[in-house]
Amino acid sequence: MIQVYTGNGKGKTTACLGLALRAQGAGLKVFIGQFIKKGHYSELSALKKLANIKVEQFGRGGFIIKKPVLKDLEFAENGLSKIRDIIAKEAYDLVILDEINMAIRLKLLKLEKVLEVIKRAPKNMELILTGRYAPSRLLGAADLVSEIKEKKHYYKKGKKARKGIEF
Repeated sequence: MIQVYTGNGKGKTTACLGLALRAQGAGLKVFIGQFIKKGHYSELSALKKLANIKVEQFGRGGFIIKKPVLKDLEFAENGLSKIRDIIAKEAYDLVILDEINMAIRLKLLKLEKVLEVIKRAPKNMELILTGRYAPSRLLGAADLVSEIKEKKHYYKKGKKARKGIEF
């Protein structure tokens, strides 16, 4: 099954982490590939303590505000290659591709390559793809799509990101 969590609201990564926790509780093996991200996020401290969850980051850190550089492309391509291998080996029950939609949007990855990779997933493997701006062709390939919409956000009142809540 292929699930997509998209939209401009807060909570896409949080939702897939909740699913990873549920899968861990059921004894399933989970792989989380974080595209674009690099560095310490609070959830990584907790996930390291769980035996059946592995996390790898495929980014060089920080937001990509301007045009991505070659290093950004290399990290994303290496990440997609790793995901391709993981799917082929069928060693995990749940595979999360966190922020892959943004990697596509920023042209770090080609949509066609991502679609090719997810089509190879065995029927008994759950794939979760997160990030804003999920392309319509990706939504069409999914079995479940959740759009998280922002109605109100405290950032607009000047509140900064808080450790343990946003990161």
